[in-house]
Amino acid sequence: MAKSVNKVILLGNVGKDPEFKALPSGQPVVNFSLATSERFKDQQGNQQERTEWHNLVAYAKLAEIVRDYVKKGNKLYVEGRLTTRSWDDRETNKKVYRTEIVISDLSLLSGRGEEGGASGGYSGSRSSGSFDQRGTAADDYAQTTQITDDDIPF
Repeated sequence: MAKSVNKVILLGNVGKDPEFKALPSGQPVVNFSLATSERFKDQQGNQQERTEWHNLVAYAKLAEIVRDYVKKGNKLYVEGRLTTRSWDDRETNKKVYRTEIVISDLSLLSGRGEEGGASGGYSGSRSSGSFDQRGTAADDYAQTTQITDDDIPF
């Protein structure tokens, strides 16, 4: 089988406070939406903006981080994979589909108390940071890694 890739990268603003719950197995899960915007010129040359809403889900430690640090309006950078779930609607007995992005990495771009877009980029404060699936802060890893002149290839 040929190689395939399922990777999503988004930079946008959180639409509403994340919904945190636990699966029957006890594993934490959080669901929330992220808005991305695209600017373009229409046929008359007028500037237009189109907003796309994305459904996001995070599990385990990453779900706890989202619960504790992500609020409506925050600017986020996320990486993940696209997945589609389906189930039978109880009222109509019709199959319902939902496409989601399962988050594998997350960077908080809004500082403490800032709404989306206020920071204009990554902030070095402790309220902002990058996390992977294990909930490991990327900044913590960078501080423990020692780079010497021998590591530089030129």
